[in-house]
Amino acid sequence: MNTVRTSGWVIALTPQDWRRWLLTDTPDSRRQAMAGRAYLGWVAFARNPLAMIGLIIIVALVAMAIFAPLLTAFSPVFGADAGAGERLLPPGGTHWLGTDEQSRDIWSRIVFGSRTSLLIIFMVAITAAPVGVVIGGTAGYVGGWLDTVLMRVTDAFLGFPKLVLALAFAAALGAGLENAILAIAITSWPPYARIARSETLTIRNTDYIAAARMSGASSIRILFGHILPMCLPSLIVRVTLDMAGIILIAAGLGFLGLGVAPPQPEWGSMVSDGRNQILEQWWVCTFPGVAIFVVSLGFNLIGDGLRDVLDPREQ
Repeated sequence: MNTVRTSGWVIALTPQDWRRWLLTDTPDSRRQAMAGRAYLGWVAFARNPLAMIGLIIIVALVAMAIFAPLLTAFSPVFGADAGAGERLLPPGGTHWLGTDEQSRDIWSRIVFGSRTSLLIIFMVAITAAPVGVVIGGTAGYVGGWLDTVLMRVTDAFLGFPKLVLALAFAAALGAGLENAILAIAITSWPPYARIARSETLTIRNTDYIAAARMSGASSIRILFGHILPMCLPSLIVRVTLDMAGIILIAAGLGFLGLGVAPPQPEWGSMVSDGRNQILEQWWVCTFPGVAIFVVSLGFNLIGDGLRDVLDPREQ
């Protein structure tokens, strides 16, 4: 049983009371209204079995990254001694997924490599998305020559395949985790700018924006306080769907030796390390490839579920 404080009184609530409190047509506060909308969104999301499968996959990925030291007893960086006879062992026994040509446990490298994948996803999301939103929102709200300049720059980036452009920046910056994140972020912001501009053009002439201008609100306050928050649902869906692409680009950079520097574990570089033994020692590159596929699938499933919940055109 839970409690809620109302007008100085602490009232015990049963689960049924909580549900009625969340679904009431007359909320007592903005917080209650937001909680009710979040609950309805979760109910709609939970009704999608594929979205729930995606959520389970991503929760498992996060748990794997957090508890990585507890999930394996082997080092992801250093293998056994050359005389131990553990080079290129097949799956089974002590090494669940086998070992690579340097006697390193593949399961350990996949587990610790999940940290690298999540770090790349998180850093790209918190850098590329805000930059794109600000550029697109500014272009749509201000208009004129600024809109033309910013959108032509955006079109120039969109004119190249994202992977090819990321490879070019990564090659220019050099191998390394930080440079890989920067290269992917530089190529990821244009779609967010396009979405933000489109939403801003729709919103900027609405009545409540006109009322905000008449009340004396500055352009910056209107843009950041009224317009850009309305772009968040579409952007959240796009960011979630793009996370799968970020993983694939990061894996591509690692495969070509432009990603995380060895011997740190990264799924793309693990696939690259095993490509020469793909027929004889198939497990070296197969299991990292499966990890890339499963995580990419999980983010796509979550993105589809969020689109169904947040996109008003899907209602």
